[in-house]
Amino acid sequence: MTEELSGSELLALVQRVFQPQPGEGDVAILVDLPDAHVQDDTAWAARRVMAADWVVQLSALAPALGRATHLVLYPNVHTNNGDLPARAWLHEGGPLPSAEDLDPACSISFAELYAQHPILIALTKFSATAPLKLAAKSFPIRAATMPGFRADMIPALRLDYTEVNRRVELLKDLLDRAEGADFGFLTPAGPCDLHLDLRHRTGHASGGLLPRPGVAGNLPSGEAYIVPYEGERPGDPSRSQGIMPVQFGTEIVRYRIEQNVAVAVLSEGPRSEEEAAHLAAEPAYGNLAELGLGVLAAFGLKPIGEILLDEKLGLHLAFGRSDHFGGQVGPGQFSGPEAVIHIDRVYVPETQPDVHVQSVNLAMADGSTVALMRDGDYAVAF
Repeated sequence: MTEELSGSELLALVQRVFQPQPGEGDVAILVDLPDAHVQDDTAWAARRVMAADWVVQLSALAPALGRATHLVLYPNVHTNNGDLPARAWLHEGGPLPSAEDLDPACSISFAELYAQHPILIALTKFSATAPLKLAAKSFPIRAATMPGFRADMIPALRLDYTEVNRRVELLKDLLDRAEGADFGFLTPAGPCDLHLDLRHRTGHASGGLLPRPGVAGNLPSGEAYIVPYEGERPGDPSRSQGIMPVQFGTEIVRYRIEQNVAVAVLSEGPRSEEEAAHLAAEPAYGNLAELGLGVLAAFGLKPIGEILLDEKLGLHLAFGRSDHFGGQVGPGQFSGPEAVIHIDRVYVPETQPDVHVQSVNLAMADGSTVALMRDGDYAVAF
């Protein structure tokens, strides 16, 4: 049986996450459309149907919500966290068009969209988190981004997000006070040690609550995260270094990290060759863009093969774009718009069974050490 949210559950979700205020504008539910370059798939089509259904249900509850809800379309941008297109389309009902069938004369700018719709939910194929985070710095919006969302993620929308947020805030406080993180991984090829430089950075909390304008974050949510220091200060290079393992299928790729960048691949195999070629073609891809600490595994959730949920379960590290999180690497460091990427690697047993997180220690600014994780589980008391 496919999970569904009832109208009352949707209403409660929007009210809990956004806490809409009287006099604010409408709600926009955004979807991206397939085109000749990125053709449709079953999950994507189902997501658009879900978005349209959410609009119908919330529209029926407009008096209780205190505002209208509109479906907004835009051509997909071919990559996760790439910049959004210049224009969007308000859908007035009927079958959804493809990207090629959108009429430019009926479009509006995203600035117009933001002015009319301060609350946005992005049920998209490609993540819009980065551009919406940046837009929220200039426009009084708040956005919940749900790239790759599927019906089997709906149980994660029913969690006690007051408790989720409490745990996330605790982890954020630790990241704020840390100057470094030391990882000990065990792999069949031997141990891998990695140090991340957390100086000159503060953490972020994504606990599933977006009550104030100026923010955007994933939903479902449940993580604290931080961008490692990327060495942008003159005379103060990043101290991030070591070996980072990532399992792809049965192959474990081992990246050599220097000054917060993956500069080489030490392993051998088909995926290792692909990753080495990617690093050579797009050096910005190798930027260590995020240390993330998810908490949702403690609530009984399991990975389902979609980053949106899987990264919220536990430890994850990301390559690529970081400017949307307060870092220094953005679209300008990539070869073109479609090369821009922010990609998470999730370290839970179901996703990387042959990479064991033996330990994670935080080096605190006062000289102390906090045992953050042991044998894949959090060692700190929640």
